[in-house]
Amino acid sequence: MKSMNERSCEIAQRMAVDADLLNISVEKLVCGATVIDAGVKVTGSLEAGRLFSEVCLGGLAKVNFCPLNFGHFTLPGVSIMVSHPVEACMTAQYAGWSVEVKVEGQKAYQAMGSGPARSLYGKEALLQELGMREKADMAVLALESHKLPGNEVASRTAEKCRVSPERVTLLVAPTASLAGSVQVAARVVETGLHKMFELGFDISSILSGFGVCPIAPIAQDNLQAIGRTNDAVLYGGQAWYTAKIDPDKIEEIFEKLPSSASMDYGTPFYEIFRRNDFDFYKIDPLLFSPAEVYINELTSGRTFHAGRVNSKILQKSLLS
Repeated sequence: MKSMNERSCEIAQRMAVDADLLNISVEKLVCGATVIDAGVKVTGSLEAGRLFSEVCLGGLAKVNFCPLNFGHFTLPGVSIMVSHPVEACMTAQYAGWSVEVKVEGQKAYQAMGSGPARSLYGKEALLQELGMREKADMAVLALESHKLPGNEVASRTAEKCRVSPERVTLLVAPTASLAGSVQVAARVVETGLHKMFELGFDISSILSGFGVCPIAPIAQDNLQAIGRTNDAVLYGGQAWYTAKIDPDKIEEIFEKLPSSASMDYGTPFYEIFRRNDFDFYKIDPLLFSPAEVYINELTSGRTFHAGRVNSKILQKSLLS
């Protein structure tokens, strides 16, 4: 079976071939690494965002576009189908690698890293707790940043992933871009799965996942974009999971799964973010999850459901 890094590399290579069509650019760094700009110095596109999302998911999921109706308005959205959710969402897609380069003690580059290269690096507490690693001779890392990485970032990525620099592919898109907005929306299944993990639920029992989420309109800056893209998930995201586990285990956590379980629920995310000095770690962790969650347990045949879409806040955040 192909590794996730191989699968993601194949998608990235297709993106490179269709760079002009996708409104992206491709650069080969001096060290030999490939950088794909999906929104920093280029416009990018919705399709670039869809492929970017599939790269983040290690090539183990399908992302498609769909319209989502919220009563008085309709938004473009994404649907995500994942057959290996723990591997795709936790080992690859979760943005758990803080990529940082310092020059003379000052931060020269910083970005959150997603994608299957995380499974090669493997130093994150999440991956160590899950005990999930993979071996590959290539590394694919997706960066959420408004700056393009250079040789130093690529070389350090290669070193940490134990591959040669010419076998490294870095994809970059800022939050305030077409590709950035799509790839955040495509995290709706991952967000619910990570919430389960944080609640102590055995996520290895999750056999498949499906989700839909609106694509947030592009904001004028990245902080505003962080607010809109989070609101798309928190107030408009819906996720369905299939599990095989003692139903009592689901009973223990399912009311805490949707974003409405948080004390911060009910306010647009940008306002919450600003109130907490733009520090994610000060925000109630129970907030970070889809608006609505379903779990179908196979042994009992029961379906658990919690939360609901909040069209009022979506309209205020995304259409104002």
